[in-house]
Amino acid sequence: MAELTRQTRDGVTLLVDAAHPYGVSLAFTERTGGVSTGQYASLNLGDACGDDPQAVEKNRMLALGALGAGDFARNLVVPKQVHGDEVVVVREEREAADVARRAREGCDAVMCTAPHVPVLLCFADCVPIILVAPGGFAVAHSGWRGTMARIAAKAARTLARECGCATSEVTAYIGPHITGEDYEVSAELLQRFEAEFGPAVRSSERHLDLAAAIRAALADAGVPSGNVLDCGISTASSTDRFFSYRAEHGACGRHGALACMGC
Repeated sequence: MAELTRQTRDGVTLLVDAAHPYGVSLAFTERTGGVSTGQYASLNLGDACGDDPQAVEKNRMLALGALGAGDFARNLVVPKQVHGDEVVVVREEREAADVARRAREGCDAVMCTAPHVPVLLCFADCVPIILVAPGGFAVAHSGWRGTMARIAAKAARTLARECGCATSEVTAYIGPHITGEDYEVSAELLQRFEAEFGPAVRSSERHLDLAAAIRAALADAGVPSGNVLDCGISTASSTDRFFSYRAEHGACGRHGALACMGC
């Protein structure tokens, strides 16, 4: 059964599945153990929030090393996240550079069946999702727009198709994000989500539970509820461990969802 545990490796703290399901090393990074300073302290992995690019590069190398993927940094794929629903696919290690360039043009999920190709997406309240299946993995970024567009379900179907398995064989990990207790939204947006995903998405009168919507979308795609693990940590109330755009008023770095096969 899928399980996330908190581990610190070379000063970098990660939430990992130590079982390495299907040969995939996966992690949600915390904000400590890096070299960035000030509002980016210290393991900021995002290169579009104003931090020193050299510090971000060093932090990414530290995160890859902690995952065990440091030898494959040359293949790292980091997309430009655009709050959409496009999934890009990398099938072979030799495709990594081309896929990385395409991902930088804009996408919100990367699906990989190639060994030795690390994938990193960055977050500061939006929902990070890592999906694994026999023969591959996907990493997805799901803000409210991506959640409404069912990007997690799209990534799960793409992963199952590319791996030649059923979506019932996919396992999904939902990482730290702004949870329903902290995510106040407009009445109109909440009503849209209820109409799309059902009443479980309403955490309170004005609070939206994005993870509940993602679980509903995954269920509709054929991923069993028992295959979905939500860490249940709210970034907005855990700023000592994670970055939160809302709680820190936009002045913050980005933590990551990171995966690699064959590391």
